[in-house]
Amino acid sequence: MGLIDRLVGGAPAVTAIGGAARGVAEVFTRNATRRMELDEEAYARAIAQFGQEFQLAPEGWFDRFVNGLNRLPRPALALGTMGLFVYAMLEPEGFGLRMEGLQQVPEPLWWLLGAIVGFYFGAREAHHFRHRAWSMHRSPKMSAVQGKTTPVPPADNFADNAALRDWAASLRG
Repeated sequence: MGLIDRLVGGAPAVTAIGGAARGVAEVFTRNATRRMELDEEAYARAIAQFGQEFQLAPEGWFDRFVNGLNRLPRPALALGTMGLFVYAMLEPEGFGLRMEGLQQVPEPLWWLLGAIVGFYFGAREAHHFRHRAWSMHRSPKMSAVQGKTTPVPPADNFADNAALRDWAASLRG
């Protein structure tokens, strides 16, 4: 083995030649592995910055009070409706008088009440829909790139693209 090493020039020379060939090759073509590493690093930094922008501020007593008020309308409407049934059974005459009074309310006022209630619950549902979608993208799962934890997109976002659907499924494992 010593004779072959002397003829070829030994392991250090082969390593140097290999390194030089790799350097020359990278001048003409990009190193795909290094490009993937840099892309992953840039993605991780962007996600970290995005997460910092959306961290919740600490809540004070006023924030907790307003959050409590915001939670009242749904139970109040549900319990109030059930209370109307109880009231109708306990005092039918009084219930009838109040229902006749409600019939005197002009129609535009009913439309206004419907719009207020509709916008309240519609905005609330839209808020929860946005936060549910954002938290779904934030859940960390293992990606196939070097075992790093990165958000994995849900496969149903790619209903029209089979290749992306397969890629998202492969990231889930």
